[in-house]
Amino acid sequence: MKRAFLGEFEEVVMLTVAILDEEAYGVTVTQEIEQKTGRSVGFSTVHTTLQRLEEKGFLASRMGGATAERGGRRKRFFTVTAAGRKALRDVKQVREELWRSLPPQTLQLITG
Repeated sequence: MKRAFLGEFEEVVMLTVAILDEEAYGVTVTQEIEQKTGRSVGFSTVHTTLQRLEEKGFLASRMGGATAERGGRRKRFFTVTAAGRKALRDVKQVREELWRSLPPQTLQLITG
């Protein structure tokens, strides 16, 4: 079967959705990425990535109930699909193989 290719940010978003499990929606995914990575990310970037990953079949979404805090709007919750889990495993396997292939001296600190 053909291997899935994910961009680095797509991988981060999918892993975050998996971490958050049933509580993964745009705002929580954005906050979790910022907390875990220490990098600032825009909500619109996360939202666009969630939609793209759903279109690729790596994520699925469902609408939650309306809440007063959102002015009656519903939240769209995301979960990782079987295809998404496979894509994540494939990416992890490639990364691990690349790290194992690195010559040991490559990451040694240079001392004067």
